[in-house]
Amino acid sequence: MAEQTSDQTTPLLRRNWWRSRLSAFPFTGSLRLKTSLLSELGGSVGDLGTYIPIVLALTLVSNLDLSTTLIFTAFYNIITGAIFGIPMPVQPMKSIAAVAVSEIPHLTVPQIAAAGISTAGTLLFLGVTGLMSFFYRFIPLPVVRGVQLSQGLAFAFSAIKYIRYNQDFTSTKASATSPRSWLGLDGVILALTCVSFLILVTGSGEVVEDNEDEDRNDRRRVRRRLRTLSEIPAAVIVFLLGLILCFVRDPSIIHDIKFGPSKIHILKITWEDWKTGFLRGAIPQIPLSVLNSVIAVCKLSADLFPEKEVSATRVSVSVGLMNLVGCWFGAMPCCHGAGGLAGQYRFGGRSGASVAFLGLGKLVLGLVFGSSFVRILSQFPIGILGVLLLFAGIELAMASRDMNSKEESFVMLVCAAVSLTGSSAALGFGCGIVLFLLLKLRELDCFDSCFGRSNNETSLNP
Repeated sequence: MAEQTSDQTTPLLRRNWWRSRLSAFPFTGSLRLKTSLLSELGGSVGDLGTYIPIVLALTLVSNLDLSTTLIFTAFYNIITGAIFGIPMPVQPMKSIAAVAVSEIPHLTVPQIAAAGISTAGTLLFLGVTGLMSFFYRFIPLPVVRGVQLSQGLAFAFSAIKYIRYNQDFTSTKASATSPRSWLGLDGVILALTCVSFLILVTGSGEVVEDNEDEDRNDRRRVRRRLRTLSEIPAAVIVFLLGLILCFVRDPSIIHDIKFGPSKIHILKITWEDWKTGFLRGAIPQIPLSVLNSVIAVCKLSADLFPEKEVSATRVSVSVGLMNLVGCWFGAMPCCHGAGGLAGQYRFGGRSGASVAFLGLGKLVLGLVFGSSFVRILSQFPIGILGVLLLFAGIELAMASRDMNSKEESFVMLVCAAVSLTGSSAALGFGCGIVLFLLLKLRELDCFDSCFGRSNNETSLNP
């Protein structure tokens, strides 16, 4: 019997030999699928609702080289997926992009690069010195939740504008007098159909698990059906629909496609470019990167992936190194955003493989189509981008639902309100910190000795 057992188990060990060898390589565990392949693919496109509009705007207005950006952000995606082991997003630095596109005169590519390098240098310094970890440990959670809530709602508001109104990304403003038509290949009905499809497939984004102890057979059938639906890569299907509609809306774009990547070269950045890029681009971007790209990302990853610790130091250093390399070659300044992480998690991303798949896709597009791919993106239905952005924004905003006490909710809502109305996460953050400290001051003994003792004496000596 022992010999028979040995004969039966040996072939199994041989078949699994390659897996044991593969697991010996570094970062293999980070890229191992935690769910199905289709779910990870669905999560890979979860943040394209913000990525595509900003890249398209910078390409059209500031003459950013799309091929270079696709290639470098592809490597960013693959490397961060392998290092962090979660769907860590790679998103544009939004404040720099907004200044580059909306302010006159527009920032040039060297000035955009200077802004990205300056921001990256600051984050790298904060990460290496340990200051970023200090900020992460001592910043109150209600303040961080307020920043996340404001960013999520801002994404959702922008998504509604994408769906309802025609967009001109060269001005980054919605035209309130030009509502989007209901019918057509980029109409409101198409966007609402995509919203309905995503809700039917993904629901509210909850994780459905089998319960073997469930007594009712009908409930077990419902849970199995929900698990089957959750395996459908809904976001990928919606995105592929958008790509198909690009060629349907304008078949002539086929003739404008040129194969091969653009020539990559090092930028020449003058002293004037450094000065303009730092003053106009880096100064408003640095506080946003510290809050949303590092602190909020770490807090959100702790909520979504409690078993996978992501330190503020590693995230800060990651953002710094990415841009200290890519920006010199004209790639778009990038960071890790809480909104992107929420969007990729919302559509099924659970491991580093999710963003690695996205990176491989970007790499293929950058090497095969080069900068001519911008011609395709210019015809992408904006309403579909709004749909993807809407779900990412709502998922990020829902991270604030753990504020249970009235005091925590008060701080969070004031921080979010100031951030939204002032259009500045740094301003909301500052107000949230002040408010939090004032509330804690009421509980100190010195405050009680000044006011509480006099009240007691008054009550004892009428």
